[in-house]
Amino acid sequence: MYTRLAELYDVIYAKKNYAAEASMLHRVIDRCARTPRVARRRLLDVACGTGVHLSHLRTWYDVEGIELSPWMLEVARRRLPDVPLHQYDMRHFDLGRRFDAVTCLFSAIGYMRTVGELRRAIATMARHVLPDGLVIVEPWLAPERFIDGHLHADVAEGDGVKVARVITARRVEEVSVLEMHHVVASAKGIERFVERHEIRLFTHEQYMSAFTAAGLVVVFDAEGLDGRGLYVGLASTRANASLAIPRHTSRAEALPA
Repeated sequence: MYTRLAELYDVIYAKKNYAAEASMLHRVIDRCARTPRVARRRLLDVACGTGVHLSHLRTWYDVEGIELSPWMLEVARRRLPDVPLHQYDMRHFDLGRRFDAVTCLFSAIGYMRTVGELRRAIATMARHVLPDGLVIVEPWLAPERFIDGHLHADVAEGDGVKVARVITARRVEEVSVLEMHHVVASAKGIERFVERHEIRLFTHEQYMSAFTAAGLVVVFDAEGLDGRGLYVGLASTRANASLAIPRHTSRAEALPA
């Protein structure tokens, strides 16, 4: 997963507004987390990829990241040489410390293959959050939103390369199977490769149940950062605790800090 694609990932997703998404996350954390106010809160990004979200979130937080793919992690370490970055599986990691907020973004949670794995991942994140801190997860598409047979194509360029990508998406039971065909042009010539991604189509009820089972008070924002929604779980020890996500005006516009 994300082998050859790791070096091209930032070129392909250059149009993604990471700065706006980080600002929205900061607003959610600032309004919802009830951990004691300190000079700098601590944030862990699970499945941090190439570290672009972290590069923006470090404006407000002392950040760390974990990532399973060694190829993605290598790119992240070049970007953030002074940030602690670890190679771990989100289902079972133990950093020995807790954070004010733990995030898992860009639908990385969808790589959990079963409901049991989903629950283990959320529970592991919950164990790494301080009392009255937050676990924030951006899901993959719900089953009713996935379009079986969907086709997608895009072209990107940067750093002396041009990339054309065509994606076919099909559903196999409760899994979305994405075949990503890439053609890469550079001074070295033309390269072609294919990556296959299997992403589980968890239901809203399965996500909510996983958060609740981990002892979190959870709410769901259907819009989220980029239209996929956002689950926000509060690690509260108080009975009858409630949580409300602050509304934002536009997911395309960065919010004020």
